[in-house]
Amino acid sequence: MGLLRTVRDWIFTIPTLIAFGGTLAIGDPILRFSRLFGLKAMEWTVAVEQRVLIWTFRLSGMRLSIERSPGLEKGKGYVIVSNHQSIFDIPLLGGTLLSNLPKYVSKVELGKGIPLVSYNLRRGGNCLIDRKDARGAMRAIKAFGATCQERDTAAVIFPEGSRSRDGRLKEFKAAGTAMLMAGADEMPVVPAVIDGSWRLLTNKMFPIPFGTKVRIRFLDPIERHPDEDRSELIERCRSEIAATLDEWQATQA
Repeated sequence: MGLLRTVRDWIFTIPTLIAFGGTLAIGDPILRFSRLFGLKAMEWTVAVEQRVLIWTFRLSGMRLSIERSPGLEKGKGYVIVSNHQSIFDIPLLGGTLLSNLPKYVSKVELGKGIPLVSYNLRRGGNCLIDRKDARGAMRAIKAFGATCQERDTAAVIFPEGSRSRDGRLKEFKAAGTAMLMAGADEMPVVPAVIDGSWRLLTNKMFPIPFGTKVRIRFLDPIERHPDEDRSELIERCRSEIAATLDEWQATQA
């Protein structure tokens, strides 16, 4: 049975990788061309391309379940605080929050070498930080939050700092998240939960396990207050994310 599953996984992985790689290769020059017409044109182009990337993974049998709080409005800016399981989380959130035009806090290394993704991170209004320059990173994150608030676009941060390779929630590194909240001090905060995306990379995509279930839940927006305790707000986000992951994993067990 193990051999048959491996053969099945490869049968569906090959067209998935071809479609995924083709989308990156073709989407990159299209994205660069769209930038000539301004940032807004680029934002909508990358939103559509991220949706296409999600569709390509459906060729591997991926099942995507999305749950949204009724309070999450389309076309509105939020601070999105999410757990992080895979590099695929970026198109997952981007393709799901299409009209909110999400931007990301990401390490500077991702700004090079990845077709479509790297150009978007560099030129699409995102925040690339150098982890070796803590002060510069904090200033950049705060300015990024202020820009997203001014433009009413979503600002996404992954407080764990790096991907969880087994789906377990890691400790939050609160400094960057607190600085983002300080820069975007009027935007509601939305805890987001992703589970299952780590399984897509179990074998580094060679092959992709067939039929992987990926779940995303956007929890209720948390309104902001001038006298809020940001450390408590971050802990609230972490607690709500952890509770959702525990709920899902208990159901799977």
